[in-house]
Amino acid sequence: MTGDHPAPQGDTDDTLDDKFDDEDYPAYSMGRAAEMLDVTPAFLRSLDANGLIVPQRSAGGHRRYSRYQLRLAQRARDLVDQGTALESACRIIILEDQLAEAQRINAQLRRERPPR
Repeated sequence: MTGDHPAPQGDTDDTLDDKFDDEDYPAYSMGRAAEMLDVTPAFLRSLDANGLIVPQRSAGGHRRYSRYQLRLAQRARDLVDQGTALESACRIIILEDQLAEAQRINAQLRRERPPR
């Protein structure tokens, strides 16, 4: 699913640069994410409730968002701002993401297929 990218593994050998480059690293708190997107924390919680993004949790239970998740949230906000219902916006984005992944897999399989 869209918000369910594999969780980054907590390898002690990871460098700080690796974390900065990892679009799935949960670097942003809910407050910071909401501020960056100019949305309310409730909007971010609603994206979680609708299955678009599932933030990781800190040891204290606080939601943490990755850059990838923030891009999805921004897309949802754009659709909502254009008049799309939140639930519909989430479903559209999920389907777009699934289509893109299917197309990526299809292209990879075509490259790997032996010539006839």
